[in-house]
Amino acid sequence: MKYLLIALALAAPASHACDAPPPARSDIDANSYYSDQHHSVIDPVLRARNIANTKPVEDFLSQVARDANQGDAACALTWLNSWAGQQAMLGKMSSEQAYYVRKWTLGGLALNYARIRQQATPAQRAAIESWFKALADATMVHADAKKGGRNNHYYWEGLAVTAVGGVTGDARYLDWGRKVFEHAMGQMAADGALPAEMERAGKALHYQVYAATPLVMIASILDLHDARLDTLVAFTVASSADPSGIVRRTGVEQEPVGSREVTIVYNRHEGKPPPPAGKALWQPRLGGALEVPNPLEHLQ
Repeated sequence: MKYLLIALALAAPASHACDAPPPARSDIDANSYYSDQHHSVIDPVLRARNIANTKPVEDFLSQVARDANQGDAACALTWLNSWAGQQAMLGKMSSEQAYYVRKWTLGGLALNYARIRQQATPAQRAAIESWFKALADATMVHADAKKGGRNNHYYWEGLAVTAVGGVTGDARYLDWGRKVFEHAMGQMAADGALPAEMERAGKALHYQVYAATPLVMIASILDLHDARLDTLVAFTVASSADPSGIVRRTGVEQEPVGSREVTIVYNRHEGKPPPPAGKALWQPRLGGALEVPNPLEHLQ
C-alpha cells in the first residue's frame, strides 16, 4: 500500500487516453555542451541545442515511464512495441553524445518495461525484447571499441545492458554488466573516490554521485554484495553531506548535490533502513519512481 501511495503522489500526469505512438527515431542527433577541458562549465547555447534535438527521444522515454508507473501498461507496451517494430535508435549516431542518449534511453526503457513485462502479450515480448537486445549489442560494440579511460558513461552503458539481461534472461548481457561493475571497482581509489570523476573540477561531486548511481543498480540487479561498493557509497554519501574533502582534492568549490538516488537503491539491496524521506524521486532513466522497487532489484 505504501508503494502505491508513493507512486500516485508522483508529480506526473493523471491517467489519460493512450495517444498514438510518435514516429520512431532511427538516428539520434546530439551534441556536447561543455565549454572547458574539465567538462564542468555548461555552454547554455549548446545545451539548449542538445535538449531540442534529443527531445523526441527523451519525451518517448518519459511517457513510457509515466504509463508504466501509473498503471497504464497497455499504453506503455503499445508505444514500446511500435518503436521496436521500427527498430528505433539503431541508425546513425551523430556524436559521442548521441551514443550517451541511446544508452540512457535503453536503460530507462528496459527498467520501465520490467515493471509491466508480465502484462505484455507473447508477440509484444518477442518484438520488444528482440529490439532491446539489438540496442544492447550496439551499446556493447561501441563501448568495447572505445580507446582510453572509462568513466561514468561506461557504468551507464553497463546498467543499460544489465537491465536488458534482466528482462530477457540472457546471461550474455548480465555477464557484460558484471564486467563493467568489476572495472569500476578496479578504478576506485582506496577511499571510494572515482578518479575520472574527480577530474571534473566544480562538478566532481556531481559526477561522483552520477557514477555511483548506475553501479548500485547494477549490483542490485546482479545481486552483488561487495565491500568495495560499500566504500564507494560511503564516500559518496559523506561527500554529498560535506564536500570539503572533494574541494581540497580538486581545489574547486563543489555544486551541492544529494545522494538519495544512490542510497535508496543501495540501502534496500543491503537490507538497511531507507534514507531520510524527501521529495519523491522520479527518474525515467532509472525506471521511474525510485521509492518503488524495480522488479529487477534484489531486496534484503
